[in-house]
Amino acid sequence: VSLQPRIQSSDSGVRCDSLKELAGVSTDVTFAQEFISRDGHLLLVKIVEDSNESNVIMTHTLTAFMELMDHGIVSWENLSSVFIKKIAGFVNTKPTDVSIQQVSLDILESMVLSSHSLFLQVKHEVTMEKLIAHLQVTNQQIQTKAMALLMALLQTAGDSERQSLSGQFKNYHREISGLVQDEMAHYLYVLQSVTLNHLEPRMRTPLDCYSQEQRDILHGLRQAAFETESENSLSHERRRSLCAKEFKKLGFSNNSNPGQDLVRTPPGLLAMDTMFYFANRYPDAYSRFVLENSSREDKHECPFARSSIQLTLILCEILRIGETPSETGSDYHPIFFSQDRLLEELFCVCIQLLNKTWKEMRATQEDFGKVMQVVREQITRTLSSKPTSLELFKNKVNALNYSEILKLRQTERLHQEETLAPPVELKERLKPELLELIRQQRLNRLCQGTMFRKISSRRRQDKLWYCRLSPNHKMLHYGDVEDDTEAPPIETLQNKIPVADIKSLLTGKDCPHMKENKGKQNKDVLDLAFSITYDVECSLNFIAPSRIDFCLWTDGLSVLLGREMSSESMRSELEILLSMEIKLRLLDLENVPIPDNAPIIPKPPSNYNFCYDFSQTEQ
Repeated sequence: VSLQPRIQSSDSGVRCDSLKELAGVSTDVTFAQEFISRDGHLLLVKIVEDSNESNVIMTHTLTAFMELMDHGIVSWENLSSVFIKKIAGFVNTKPTDVSIQQVSLDILESMVLSSHSLFLQVKHEVTMEKLIAHLQVTNQQIQTKAMALLMALLQTAGDSERQSLSGQFKNYHREISGLVQDEMAHYLYVLQSVTLNHLEPRMRTPLDCYSQEQRDILHGLRQAAFETESENSLSHERRRSLCAKEFKKLGFSNNSNPGQDLVRTPPGLLAMDTMFYFANRYPDAYSRFVLENSSREDKHECPFARSSIQLTLILCEILRIGETPSETGSDYHPIFFSQDRLLEELFCVCIQLLNKTWKEMRATQEDFGKVMQVVREQITRTLSSKPTSLELFKNKVNALNYSEILKLRQTERLHQEETLAPPVELKERLKPELLELIRQQRLNRLCQGTMFRKISSRRRQDKLWYCRLSPNHKMLHYGDVEDDTEAPPIETLQNKIPVADIKSLLTGKDCPHMKENKGKQNKDVLDLAFSITYDVECSLNFIAPSRIDFCLWTDGLSVLLGREMSSESMRSELEILLSMEIKLRLLDLENVPIPDNAPIIPKPPSNYNFCYDFSQTEQ
C-alpha cells in the first residue's frame, strides 16, 4: 500500500493529503484488511499518541482510524490507555477543533459499546460535566455525538451505575428538550426509556403481605383519608372492623386484606407508590377524591384504590416501562424532560381526571372498564400532542372531556368509512343499485308533475302552467292552468313533446329565456332556470319553484336523455343511502334483527312544563 510511506513523509502537506485519501479509501473492506495486515493502523495510533500534528491532519487521522475500526478486523480492546486518554482529552478540552471532537466522540462511543473494561476506562476519563457541556453548544452535530456517547454509557452501565449516571444527567434535561432532529430524537427516546425503566423492579414486585413497612403505607393511606378516633382505645375486633370498612370506602376490592389487591404484577408495588405519592404530595385533592366518593350512592362511587391500580398499569403501558429501547425508536415525550418524577406526577393529574370522567359518564361499578378505556384515550391523545410541561398536559387532558372523546370517535369512524378499503369497495358495489333507485324516483317525480310560473316581459309571475311525464316515459305533457290547487289530469294538458325529440338540456345563463333578458336576471332566478330544446330552434323553458324541484327535474331529464345525474341533491341522497345501507349490512353481520315496521311513536305529554339541562355534569 503506497499510502504508508507517504503518511510518514517529512512534508506535512504530503502527510495531510495522504491521510485525507486514506480516510476516503478506508471504507473499502478489502483495502482495510490489507492496510491493517501491514500494521498501518498502528501508524495512526502513534500519530494520535504523539499529538504533534495540526488539527487538519489529526482530523483526517482520526477519521481514517474510525473507518478502519468499523470493519471489526481489529479489536478495540487492543488499544493502549495512552491512546484512550488522548481521545478523551480531545473531548474534554474546550478549545479543540470541532471536527476532531466529533470523530473523538464517535470513537469513544464505539469503545464503550465494545466491552465493559473500555466502558470503565472511558467513564473514568470523560467526566459527565464535560460531556454534558457539549449539549449546551450551538453545533448540532456535536450535541448529537455527545448524546450518542451519553446513551452508550447509560445502556452499558449496570443498574446502580445507570441510576447514578441518569441522576447526574437530570439537571440538564431542559438543555436538549428542544432538539428534534431524527438522530437526536432517537437518543432522547433511549434516555427516556432507560430512565423510566428504573421503575421496572417496583412494577414487577408484588406486595409482600408480611412486610411491616408495606402494611404501614397502606394504613397510612387509610388514615390520611379518614379522621378516625384513636384506634388504640378500640378492641382488636372493633379495630379490624373499622379498618375493613375504611379500606372498602378507599376502593379496595379485598377490604379485609387490601394487600391482596397489589399482588398482581404489573403494576405491583408501583401502584402503592403512586397512591402514596398522591396522598402526600396533594393531600387535599386525595381527601376530596376519597370522601366525595365514599359519600355517594354505592353504585355510582368511583373506587380510588381499584382505579389507581388500573391507572398505574395504563401509564406503565403508555410510557412502555419495562420495554427494551428499540434501535429505531424516536417517540419521546417532551414532558419527560420537565419532570423529575414523570410517572408519579402524571398519575396525580390523571387520577383526578378519572374521577371527573367517571362523573361525566354517570358511571356505575359495571362501567369501570369503559371508563378506563376513555381515560386511556384521553391520556394517549393528549400525550400525542407533545405537551412540553405538566401544566400544559393538565390543561389539555382536562379539556378533552367525555363528550369531546365521543365526537372524535365519531369523526374518526366516518373517516374510516370513507378511506378504509372494505367500506370503499362495498360502497362501489352498492352504488349502481342505489343510483338506479334514485333514477326511478326522479322519473316517478316527473310523472307526478310540477306547477311552474310563467315570467312575462314585465316580470309578472301570475300565469301558471303544468308539466308532467307520461307513465310510459315517452311524452312530456304541458299546458296552462288556472290555479295551483291540485295537479291537473294528464288529458287536460293541451301540449306535448316526444322525449325522443329532445335534443339537449340547458341550465342557468345558457337557457334561451335567460339570454333574452341578459343583464336583468338575478342569481336566484338563474339558479332555478332550465330549458329543453327540440326540433329546430324550439325550446321549452322552465323556472323551478325551488332548488329541490330544479334538481329533481334536471336529474329526471338527464335520465331520459341517457346522461348521468349531476345535481347536489343526487350526491347528498346517494351518500345518505350508502351510509344507511352499510349500517344495515353491519347490523346484519352482528345478527341484530331489524323490524319490518317502524316503532310506535308515543303520545305527546299532557304538558311541557319540564326542563333538564344535559350539559351540566353531576357535581
